[in-house]
Amino acid sequence: MAYRIVGNVIELNCCKYVFGCKEFLQHSRSMTTSKRVQDRSEKKRVHDLEIVTEKWKIISKVLFLMEVLKKEPEQIISVRSLDQYRRQINLPKPHKMSDFIRKSPKLFDLYKDQKGVLWCGMTKEAEDLVAEEERLLERHSDKAAEHVTRLIMMSVDKRLPLDKIAHFRRDFGLPYDFRTSWVKKYPQHFRVVESEDEIEYLELVSWNPAWAVTELEKKANGANGANGDIPPTPGLLSLPFPLKFPPNFKKVYRYGGKIDHFQKREYLSPYADARGFKAGSLEFDKRAVAIMHEVLSFTIEKRLVTDHLTHFRWELVMPQKLMRLLLKHFGIFYVSERGKRFSVFLTEAYDGAELIEKCPLILWKEKVQKLIGYRGRKRKIETFEDLTDMEDTSLFEMESENENFDEELERGEVIDGLGDGLLADNVEMDVGEICNAYKDNKPS
Repeated sequence: MAYRIVGNVIELNCCKYVFGCKEFLQHSRSMTTSKRVQDRSEKKRVHDLEIVTEKWKIISKVLFLMEVLKKEPEQIISVRSLDQYRRQINLPKPHKMSDFIRKSPKLFDLYKDQKGVLWCGMTKEAEDLVAEEERLLERHSDKAAEHVTRLIMMSVDKRLPLDKIAHFRRDFGLPYDFRTSWVKKYPQHFRVVESEDEIEYLELVSWNPAWAVTELEKKANGANGANGDIPPTPGLLSLPFPLKFPPNFKKVYRYGGKIDHFQKREYLSPYADARGFKAGSLEFDKRAVAIMHEVLSFTIEKRLVTDHLTHFRWELVMPQKLMRLLLKHFGIFYVSERGKRFSVFLTEAYDGAELIEKCPLILWKEKVQKLIGYRGRKRKIETFEDLTDMEDTSLFEMESENENFDEELERGEVIDGLGDGLLADNVEMDVGEICNAYKDNKPS
């Protein structure tokens, strides 16, 4: 593109930019509107969902630490050893790990041994919560297996890399032993296979027609009192997507015609064969919306880190510019830019900042949330001599017997997806302070 500089002016074909001024002359056409999340209008921001994102950022750090402790033989670890997880917790220096732990005294305990080494462990209340989560994950296992199977059924080759599915571990409510044991519990649904380049895949074993029905179809059949006859092969759908716009967004009428046209357009079912589907077509984009709607419906929180969705663009036949599609359909989805990684919500699933339907795992997480945070003076750390209830003194001198612990964490057997999905900022904020800040900043 031809350009020249004259003084403090750049002349670019028919356009002129003046340094240090806001003057901008363009004779042919206006510039393309930016599609970045940060450039979005304030009126399109949903403050309640931003609060949900902030709460999740805080609790994800605590859940990460609980998982690290759970892996230890005696469920304790030296604070110095926890330094290796600063990146996952997003705790930059010079902030102290011990200060972070002190913020939740109802969940974590800090002790010093005879040598002055500082150790971290879980309180009795936290240990009870961990045991409760194990029971809930076991009860949720069959539903999680259904969702994983349906995700594979939507893929082109009817198989997905195990590493990519691991990113959804917490989102789908998968257990901690997802890679080692859980994937072998449902041989009637899927199996682990290894490719020539030694990549592990989870491959579909048998097609289940009853599971090739979208959540949108199920709701429509239920609302219409239909008997739910299942077609032998997934095909075209014409169901509209539920829409929910920000309460202060007053310009929906401007897009009314386009939205109505989009809602009436037929699209291919996410479970139908999409080989050879032309990228960039209107039908292609609407099918991608249907896939994202379906995947978000599988998650326990009806939200995902956007990076985790983009990992499946090839396998699920979705467009490269997935973020642009999510922003375009902000009545169906909502993208929050808080933190280092963006999150996408299924707007229909929320009433304000609350999930409309909460599964037991969400209720469990809310229990943990209530125990996070500490206001007041710092509690004095107990010394070894003060521990009258600790009879086995040797546990403070024990080191982890699991030599492959770091490798397992990297492979994702214990906490894969959680560390990668953290949306934490460098600055800690109290949940109550965040809620009040949003209330104060809401436009009148």
